[in-house]
Amino acid sequence: MKPDLKLITISDNIKMAKILLTELVLEPRLNAIKWSRITKQTPNIKVGYPGQHLASIVTGITGERTGARGNDLRDGSEVKSCSRIDQLDSCSKCNAPVARLESECSECGCKDIDRKNDSKWLFTIRNENDLNLLTKQIRRIILILGDYPNFSTGDFETIRFQVFEIWPQNPRQKRFAEIMSNYYHKIYSEHKKANSDKTPAPKNFWPYQYQFYLCNPIQIFSCLVKKSLSRPEIVIEQFVEPGADRSAVASIGMPPEILKDEELDIIIKNCSQEELNESMKPRSTSISKRSMLKLSKKDKIGLFEYISETQRKYLDLRDTDKISNAKNAYNRRSYS
Repeated sequence: MKPDLKLITISDNIKMAKILLTELVLEPRLNAIKWSRITKQTPNIKVGYPGQHLASIVTGITGERTGARGNDLRDGSEVKSCSRIDQLDSCSKCNAPVARLESECSECGCKDIDRKNDSKWLFTIRNENDLNLLTKQIRRIILILGDYPNFSTGDFETIRFQVFEIWPQNPRQKRFAEIMSNYYHKIYSEHKKANSDKTPAPKNFWPYQYQFYLCNPIQIFSCLVKKSLSRPEIVIEQFVEPGADRSAVASIGMPPEILKDEELDIIIKNCSQEELNESMKPRSTSISKRSMLKLSKKDKIGLFEYISETQRKYLDLRDTDKISNAKNAYNRRSYS
């Protein structure tokens, strides 16, 4: 999990990231929003190529000027971008499309709007070569995410940009390769056998959901953008230096709320007391494992600040032989 120091050629990364986000994302978005009020078109700015630019700035490694045909970064990293900002919503009454910044349906006037928060990263794996490339050859997967940190409260003024890393060959993040292999062998291949004329959907990899956390993703960059609809103000929350050894960086904590009751039991039964104490609340460490297992699911959840990497290793992949159709991701709060 050590970046190639010889390939890191971009410096002043935090300063550059602020400038890049302002010029490539925030200012064009403000102009798109202005025009969308007139044209009634979506102001959604695609983040694919801006995401690759951000990946270069944050990692300090340039691209290869190859577009979609070569490596996204010179060190062989693959960049995937996902934006939940300015998604198109729908009216709960008549199902007409509603823009993110509209407070009521323009067709029927209903104010009950179904706000969408379901964009995800897509991984296309159509043969064994694709699978081997993704899981055995690519050194690093860089996941770019734009979203609303306060989505559940209807705050669409504050937005956030985050960058996560997964190193598929590293033992800490081996579950990523397991998940992708299971998708190809148990979903893609089986569906292709049943209907050879139809190409199955790519692998949906959902931010903030069970399989995402199971891969132990490392956050290397995070920033909040306040007043994004008027005078954007960028606040850097997390930044890992481009040359830093990622093996020394903790992955983001899994929220205990997303686990099933039986999964909490698996952790309690299999972890040593020392392993449990890694992420339990201080007042919970004196409770015996036998007493923990007798608690309700809500009370078991209350024992933990988060689910650590050590604790996650006892969990199954869950539903890797089924097509994922989740629509609303868990609204993650901050975990240390």
